[in-house]
Amino acid sequence: MAKKTIRFGVIGCGLMGKEFASAAARWCHLENVDFEPRITAVCDANPAAAEWFVRRVPTVENAYSDYKELLADPNVDAVYCAVPHHLHEPIYVDIIRAGKHLLGEKPFGIDGRANEAILKALQETPGIVVRASSEFPFFPGAQQIVRWVGEKRFGKIIEVEAGFWHSSDLDPGKPINWKRRTATNGEYGCMGDLGLHVLHLPLRFGWKPASVRALLSKIVTERPDGRGGKVPCETWDNAILACEAESEGESFPMVLSMKRIAPGHANTWFIRIAGTEFSAEFSTKTPKQVACLPYRPGAAQAWQIQDAPYKSAYETITGPIFEFGFSDSILQMWAAFCDEVANGPDMRQPFRCATPEEAAGSHRVFTAALESSRTGETVKIDWGR
Repeated sequence: MAKKTIRFGVIGCGLMGKEFASAAARWCHLENVDFEPRITAVCDANPAAAEWFVRRVPTVENAYSDYKELLADPNVDAVYCAVPHHLHEPIYVDIIRAGKHLLGEKPFGIDGRANEAILKALQETPGIVVRASSEFPFFPGAQQIVRWVGEKRFGKIIEVEAGFWHSSDLDPGKPINWKRRTATNGEYGCMGDLGLHVLHLPLRFGWKPASVRALLSKIVTERPDGRGGKVPCETWDNAILACEAESEGESFPMVLSMKRIAPGHANTWFIRIAGTEFSAEFSTKTPKQVACLPYRPGAAQAWQIQDAPYKSAYETITGPIFEFGFSDSILQMWAAFCDEVANGPDMRQPFRCATPEEAAGSHRVFTAALESSRTGETVKIDWGR
Protein backbone atom coordinates (compact mmCIF):
# COMPACT_ATOMS: atom_id res chain seq x y z
CA MET A 1 0.00 0.00 0.00
CA ALA A 2 1.44 3.37 -1.02
CA LYS A 3 1.61 5.68 1.98
CA LYS A 4 1.40 9.46 2.15
CA THR A 5 4.32 10.76 4.20
CA ILE A 6 3.61 13.71 6.50
CA ARG A 7 6.81 15.55 7.39
CA PHE A 8 6.72 16.75 10.99
CA GLY A 9 8.58 19.32 13.00
CA VAL A 10 8.63 18.99 16.78
CA ILE A 11 8.70 22.17 18.88
CA GLY A 12 9.47 21.27 22.47
CA CYS A 13 11.68 18.20 22.73
CA GLY A 14 10.77 17.09 26.24
CA LEU A 15 8.83 14.07 27.45
CA MET A 16 5.83 14.30 25.13
CA GLY A 17 7.98 15.13 22.12
CA LYS A 18 9.89 11.92 22.79
CA GLU A 19 6.60 10.04 23.11
CA PHE A 20 5.70 11.24 19.60
CA ALA A 21 9.10 10.09 18.33
CA SER A 22 8.42 6.69 19.87
CA ALA A 23 4.99 6.53 18.22
CA ALA A 24 6.49 7.40 14.83
CA ALA A 25 9.11 4.67 15.30
CA ARG A 26 6.33 2.16 16.03
CA TRP A 27 4.29 3.02 12.95
CA CYS A 28 4.77 -0.49 11.60
CA HIS A 29 2.55 -1.58 14.50
CA LEU A 30 -0.43 -0.19 12.55
CA GLU A 31 -2.05 -2.22 9.79
CA ASN A 32 -3.83 -1.02 6.64
CA VAL A 33 -3.11 2.69 6.93
CA ASP A 34 -2.09 4.83 3.95
CA PHE A 35 -0.19 7.55 5.83
CA GLU A 36 2.82 7.84 8.10
CA PRO A 37 4.67 10.60 9.97
CA ARG A 38 8.32 11.37 9.46
CA ILE A 39 10.05 13.70 11.92
CA THR A 40 12.33 15.88 9.80
CA ALA A 41 13.03 18.84 12.10
CA VAL A 42 13.10 19.61 15.81
CA CYS A 43 13.39 22.72 17.92
CA ASP A 44 14.13 23.36 21.57
CA ALA A 45 15.75 26.21 23.48
CA ASN A 46 17.79 23.53 25.26
CA PRO A 47 20.30 22.10 22.74
CA ALA A 48 20.64 18.88 24.73
CA ALA A 49 16.93 18.15 24.33
CA ALA A 50 17.11 18.58 20.55
CA GLU A 51 20.32 16.52 20.44
CA TRP A 52 18.41 13.50 21.77
CA PHE A 53 16.32 13.56 18.57
CA VAL A 54 19.35 14.04 16.35
CA ARG A 55 20.98 10.96 17.92
CA ARG A 56 17.89 8.75 18.21
CA VAL A 57 15.62 9.65 15.28
CA PRO A 58 17.36 8.95 11.95
CA THR A 59 14.87 10.95 9.86
CA VAL A 60 15.73 14.27 11.56
CA GLU A 61 17.46 16.56 9.08
CA ASN A 62 17.61 19.84 11.01
CA ALA A 63 17.70 20.93 14.65
CA TYR A 64 16.85 24.53 15.54
CA SER A 65 16.87 26.71 18.64
CA ASP A 66 14.47 29.26 17.10
CA TYR A 67 11.05 27.83 16.25
CA LYS A 68 10.56 30.41 13.48
CA GLU A 69 13.42 28.79 11.59
CA LEU A 70 11.62 25.46 11.85
CA LEU A 71 8.42 27.07 10.51
CA ALA A 72 10.39 28.38 7.53
CA ASP A 73 11.71 24.89 6.74
CA PRO A 74 10.11 23.75 3.44
CA ASN A 75 10.50 20.11 4.51
CA VAL A 76 7.97 20.51 7.34
CA ASP A 77 4.26 19.94 6.60
CA ALA A 78 2.94 19.70 10.15
CA VAL A 79 4.06 20.50 13.69
CA TYR A 80 3.69 18.86 17.06
CA CYS A 81 4.10 21.53 19.75
CA ALA A 82 4.61 20.69 23.42
CA VAL A 83 5.66 23.82 25.32
CA PRO A 84 4.56 25.46 28.61
CA HIS A 85 1.13 27.06 28.53
CA HIS A 86 2.29 30.69 28.42
CA LEU A 87 3.99 29.97 25.08
CA HIS A 88 0.93 28.46 23.40
CA GLU A 89 -0.53 31.68 22.05
CA PRO A 90 2.53 33.11 20.24
CA ILE A 91 3.83 29.79 18.95
CA TYR A 92 0.48 28.23 17.97
CA VAL A 93 -0.54 31.42 16.17
CA ASP A 94 2.73 31.48 14.24
CA ILE A 95 2.41 27.77 13.34
CA ILE A 96 -1.11 28.32 12.02
CA ARG A 97 -0.18 31.44 10.07
CA ALA A 98 2.75 29.55 8.54
CA GLY A 99 0.17 27.16 7.05
CA LYS A 100 1.38 24.10 8.98
CA HIS A 101 -0.98 21.47 10.35
CA LEU A 102 -0.83 21.47 14.15
CA LEU A 103 -1.28 18.99 16.94
CA GLY A 104 -0.77 21.08 20.07
CA GLU A 105 -0.78 20.25 23.74
CA LYS A 106 -3.65 21.30 25.94
CA PRO A 107 -5.05 23.70 27.06
CA PHE A 108 -4.51 25.70 23.83
CA GLY A 109 -3.59 28.93 25.61
CA ILE A 110 -2.78 29.98 29.15
CA ASP A 111 -6.23 31.60 29.54
CA GLY A 112 -9.41 32.42 27.65
CA ARG A 113 -7.96 35.51 25.95
CA ALA A 114 -4.98 33.53 24.63
CA ASN A 115 -7.29 30.78 23.42
CA GLU A 116 -9.41 33.31 21.51
CA ALA A 117 -6.28 34.61 19.76
CA ILE A 118 -5.43 31.08 18.63
CA LEU A 119 -8.98 30.53 17.34
CA LYS A 120 -8.88 33.86 15.49
CA ALA A 121 -5.67 32.85 13.71
CA LEU A 122 -7.29 29.54 12.74
CA GLN A 123 -10.35 31.29 11.32
CA GLU A 124 -8.06 33.48 9.24
CA THR A 125 -6.07 30.50 7.92
CA PRO A 126 -8.44 27.88 6.50
CA GLY A 127 -7.34 24.59 4.98
CA ILE A 128 -5.16 23.23 7.77
CA VAL A 129 -5.88 20.62 10.41
CA VAL A 130 -5.50 21.86 13.99
CA ARG A 131 -6.19 19.52 16.89
CA ALA A 132 -5.43 19.20 20.60
CA SER A 133 -3.63 16.27 22.20
CA SER A 134 -5.95 13.95 24.17
CA GLU A 135 -5.08 10.28 23.96
CA PHE A 136 -7.19 8.54 26.63
CA PRO A 137 -10.45 8.33 24.62
CA PHE A 138 -8.54 6.04 22.23
CA PHE A 139 -8.41 3.24 24.82
CA PRO A 140 -10.63 0.38 23.60
CA GLY A 141 -12.86 0.64 26.70
CA ALA A 142 -13.40 4.35 26.08
CA GLN A 143 -14.11 3.67 22.42
CA GLN A 144 -16.75 1.13 23.50
CA ILE A 145 -18.47 3.83 25.57
CA VAL A 146 -18.29 6.18 22.56
CA ARG A 147 -20.12 3.55 20.51
CA TRP A 148 -22.76 3.03 23.22
CA VAL A 149 -23.44 6.77 23.42
CA GLY A 150 -23.69 6.89 19.61
CA GLU A 151 -26.21 4.05 19.74
CA LYS A 152 -28.28 5.99 22.32
CA ARG A 153 -28.22 3.04 24.71
CA PHE A 154 -28.45 5.04 27.94
CA GLY A 155 -31.99 6.38 27.79
CA LYS A 156 -32.37 9.47 29.94
CA ILE A 157 -29.00 10.44 31.42
CA ILE A 158 -29.11 10.39 35.23
CA GLU A 159 -25.58 11.60 35.97
CA VAL A 160 -22.04 11.63 34.58
CA GLU A 161 -18.66 11.61 36.30
CA ALA A 162 -15.35 12.05 34.51
CA GLY A 163 -11.88 12.58 35.88
CA PHE A 164 -8.12 12.39 35.53
CA TRP A 165 -6.14 11.70 38.70
CA HIS A 166 -2.39 11.69 39.40
CA SER A 167 -0.33 11.14 42.52
CA SER A 168 2.71 12.75 40.91
CA ASP A 169 2.73 15.76 43.28
CA LEU A 170 1.99 13.89 46.50
CA ASP A 171 5.65 14.12 47.57
CA PRO A 172 6.10 17.56 49.25
CA GLY A 173 9.83 17.29 48.54
CA LYS A 174 9.30 17.35 44.77
CA PRO A 175 11.03 20.49 43.48
CA ILE A 176 9.00 23.36 42.05
CA ASN A 177 8.47 23.35 38.29
CA TRP A 178 6.66 25.49 35.71
CA LYS A 179 3.31 23.82 36.39
CA ARG A 180 3.34 25.23 39.92
CA ARG A 181 3.75 28.86 38.76
CA THR A 182 0.93 31.02 37.42
CA ALA A 183 3.28 32.91 35.06
CA THR A 184 3.93 29.76 33.04
CA ASN A 185 0.98 27.47 33.83
CA GLY A 186 -1.75 30.08 34.33
CA GLU A 187 -4.42 30.43 37.00
CA TYR A 188 -6.15 27.24 35.87
CA GLY A 189 -3.54 25.09 37.59
CA CYS A 190 -4.46 21.40 37.37
CA MET A 191 -7.49 22.24 35.23
CA GLY A 192 -5.33 23.59 32.42
CA ASP A 193 -2.96 20.66 32.70
CA LEU A 194 -5.50 17.82 32.95
CA GLY A 195 -8.92 19.26 32.18
CA LEU A 196 -9.23 18.84 28.41
CA HIS A 197 -8.61 15.11 28.88
CA VAL A 198 -11.62 15.06 31.23
CA LEU A 199 -13.90 17.20 29.04
CA HIS A 200 -12.97 15.66 25.69
CA LEU A 201 -15.70 12.99 25.66
CA PRO A 202 -18.47 14.98 27.42
CA LEU A 203 -18.03 17.84 24.95
CA ARG A 204 -17.81 15.40 22.02
CA PHE A 205 -21.14 13.95 23.19
CA GLY A 206 -22.66 17.45 23.24
CA TRP A 207 -22.89 17.58 27.05
CA LYS A 208 -22.01 21.22 27.67
CA PRO A 209 -22.01 22.34 31.31
CA ALA A 210 -24.55 25.14 31.80
CA SER A 211 -23.21 26.02 35.25
CA VAL A 212 -20.38 25.09 37.59
CA ARG A 213 -19.68 25.14 41.30
CA ALA A 214 -15.95 24.65 41.83
CA LEU A 215 -13.94 23.37 44.76
CA LEU A 216 -10.26 24.14 44.09
CA SER A 217 -7.52 22.98 46.47
CA LYS A 218 -3.92 24.03 47.13
CA ILE A 219 -2.62 21.10 49.15
CA VAL A 220 1.15 21.55 49.04
CA THR A 221 1.67 25.28 49.51
CA GLU A 222 5.45 25.44 49.01
CA ARG A 223 8.15 23.33 47.40
CA PRO A 224 11.95 23.18 47.24
CA ASP A 225 13.44 25.68 44.81
CA GLY A 226 16.47 23.51 43.97
CA ARG A 227 18.85 25.93 45.70
CA GLY A 228 18.28 24.92 49.32
CA GLY A 229 15.23 27.12 49.90
CA LYS A 230 11.50 26.89 49.40
CA VAL A 231 9.11 28.91 47.24
CA PRO A 232 5.30 29.17 47.16
CA CYS A 233 3.22 26.88 44.95
CA GLU A 234 0.92 29.27 43.14
CA THR A 235 -1.40 26.92 41.23
CA TRP A 236 -4.27 24.64 42.16
CA ASP A 237 -3.37 21.03 42.92
CA ASN A 238 -6.87 19.53 42.72
CA ALA A 239 -10.20 20.62 41.26
CA ILE A 240 -13.71 19.21 41.65
CA LEU A 241 -16.32 20.82 39.41
CA ALA A 242 -20.01 20.14 40.03
CA CYS A 243 -21.80 21.03 36.81
CA GLU A 244 -25.33 21.03 35.43
CA ALA A 245 -25.23 19.63 31.91
CA GLU A 246 -27.86 18.92 29.30
CA SER A 247 -28.62 16.18 26.78
CA GLU A 248 -31.55 16.36 24.35
CA GLY A 249 -33.32 18.95 26.45
CA GLU A 250 -32.90 17.08 29.74
CA SER A 251 -30.53 18.42 32.41
CA PHE A 252 -28.41 16.20 34.65
CA PRO A 253 -25.53 16.56 37.13
CA MET A 254 -21.98 16.08 35.84
CA VAL A 255 -18.95 15.98 38.14
CA LEU A 256 -15.53 16.69 36.62
CA SER A 257 -12.41 16.12 38.70
CA MET A 258 -8.78 16.88 37.98
CA LYS A 259 -6.23 15.93 40.62
CA ARG A 260 -2.47 16.06 40.74
CA ILE A 261 -2.56 14.77 44.32
CA ALA A 262 -4.70 11.62 44.37
CA PRO A 263 -3.02 8.95 46.53
CA GLY A 264 -2.79 5.59 44.81
CA HIS A 265 -3.46 6.91 41.29
CA ALA A 266 -0.34 7.07 39.14
CA ASN A 267 -2.24 8.00 35.98
CA THR A 268 -5.97 7.26 36.15
CA TRP A 269 -8.48 8.54 33.58
CA PHE A 270 -12.13 7.50 33.87
CA ILE A 271 -15.69 8.17 32.77
CA ARG A 272 -18.93 6.90 34.31
CA ILE A 273 -22.38 7.38 32.78
CA ALA A 274 -25.61 6.41 34.57
CA GLY A 275 -28.80 6.22 32.52
CA THR A 276 -32.37 5.00 32.96
CA GLU A 277 -31.87 2.18 30.44
CA PHE A 278 -28.13 1.55 30.49
CA SER A 279 -25.10 2.54 32.57
CA ALA A 280 -21.40 2.13 31.84
CA GLU A 281 -17.97 3.01 33.11
CA PHE A 282 -14.36 2.69 32.07
CA SER A 283 -11.14 3.51 33.89
CA THR A 284 -7.53 3.18 32.82
CA LYS A 285 -6.99 1.78 36.32
CA THR A 286 -8.37 -1.48 34.91
CA PRO A 287 -7.61 -0.99 31.22
CA LYS A 288 -8.73 -4.45 30.11
CA GLN A 289 -12.22 -4.07 31.55
CA VAL A 290 -15.34 -2.07 30.77
CA ALA A 291 -18.44 -2.29 32.94
CA CYS A 292 -22.05 -1.93 31.90
CA LEU A 293 -25.50 -2.37 33.42
CA PRO A 294 -28.43 -2.89 31.04
CA TYR A 295 -31.72 -2.15 32.84
CA ARG A 296 -35.22 -3.42 32.13
CA PRO A 297 -38.13 -2.86 34.54
CA GLY A 298 -38.57 -5.90 36.73
CA ALA A 299 -35.28 -7.47 35.70
CA ALA A 300 -32.28 -7.94 37.97
CA GLN A 301 -29.91 -5.00 38.23
CA ALA A 302 -26.45 -6.47 37.79
CA TRP A 303 -23.22 -4.93 36.56
CA GLN A 304 -21.52 -6.88 33.80
CA ILE A 305 -17.72 -6.76 33.67
CA GLN A 306 -16.28 -7.67 30.31
CA ASP A 307 -12.78 -7.59 28.90
CA ALA A 308 -12.04 -4.71 26.55
CA PRO A 309 -9.73 -6.52 24.12
CA TYR A 310 -7.08 -4.86 21.97
CA LYS A 311 -9.71 -3.65 19.50
CA SER A 312 -8.51 -0.16 18.66
CA ALA A 313 -9.68 2.58 16.31
CA TYR A 314 -6.90 1.62 13.87
CA GLU A 315 -6.05 -2.01 13.26
CA THR A 316 -2.72 -3.19 14.66
CA ILE A 317 -0.54 -6.26 14.59
CA THR A 318 -1.46 -6.98 18.23
CA GLY A 319 -4.06 -9.67 18.78
CA PRO A 320 -7.16 -9.11 20.94
CA ILE A 321 -5.85 -11.33 23.74
CA PHE A 322 -3.22 -8.74 24.72
CA GLU A 323 -3.40 -5.56 26.79
CA PHE A 324 -3.70 -1.99 25.53
CA GLY A 325 -1.61 0.71 27.24
CA PHE A 326 -0.71 4.39 27.34
CA SER A 327 1.84 4.22 24.51
CA ASP A 328 -0.79 2.45 22.38
CA SER A 329 -3.30 5.25 23.02
CA ILE A 330 -0.73 7.82 21.88
CA LEU A 331 -0.07 5.83 18.71
CA GLN A 332 -3.82 5.67 18.00
CA MET A 333 -4.23 9.42 18.61
CA TRP A 334 -1.39 10.15 16.21
CA ALA A 335 -2.93 7.84 13.64
CA ALA A 336 -6.20 9.78 13.88
CA PHE A 337 -4.40 13.10 13.40
CA CYS A 338 -2.33 11.88 10.46
CA ASP A 339 -5.39 10.24 8.94
CA GLU A 340 -7.27 13.55 9.01
CA VAL A 341 -4.30 15.41 7.53
CA ALA A 342 -3.94 12.83 4.77
CA ASN A 343 -7.58 12.06 4.03
CA GLY A 344 -9.72 14.87 5.45
CA PRO A 345 -13.38 13.89 5.82
CA ASP A 346 -12.62 10.52 4.23
CA MET A 347 -10.44 9.38 7.14
CA ARG A 348 -10.57 5.66 7.80
CA GLN A 349 -12.56 5.83 11.05
CA PRO A 350 -14.76 8.62 12.45
CA PHE A 351 -13.27 9.44 15.87
CA ARG A 352 -11.17 12.60 15.57
CA CYS A 353 -8.68 14.10 17.99
CA ALA A 354 -9.89 16.86 20.31
CA THR A 355 -10.92 19.90 18.27
CA PRO A 356 -10.06 23.59 18.81
CA GLU A 357 -13.75 24.15 19.59
CA GLU A 358 -13.60 21.52 22.34
CA ALA A 359 -10.46 23.15 23.72
CA ALA A 360 -12.29 26.50 23.68
CA GLY A 361 -15.18 24.86 25.53
CA SER A 362 -12.82 23.71 28.24
CA HIS A 363 -11.62 27.31 28.65
CA ARG A 364 -15.19 28.46 29.24
CA VAL A 365 -15.60 25.84 31.95
CA PHE A 366 -12.25 26.61 33.63
CA THR A 367 -12.81 30.38 33.54
CA ALA A 368 -16.21 29.93 35.18
CA ALA A 369 -14.64 27.55 37.73
CA LEU A 370 -12.12 30.21 38.77
CA GLU A 371 -14.95 32.71 39.26
CA SER A 372 -16.89 30.14 41.27
CA SER A 373 -13.88 29.52 43.49
CA ARG A 374 -13.42 33.26 44.09
CA THR A 375 -17.07 33.94 44.90
CA GLY A 376 -18.19 30.65 46.43
CA GLU A 377 -21.17 30.74 44.09
CA THR A 378 -22.48 28.60 41.24
CA VAL A 379 -21.53 30.33 37.98
CA LYS A 380 -23.47 30.09 34.73
CA ILE A 381 -21.49 29.33 31.56
CA ASP A 382 -22.31 31.26 28.39
CA TRP A 383 -22.19 29.10 25.26
CA GLY A 384 -23.70 31.80 23.07
CA ARG A 385 -20.84 32.04 20.57
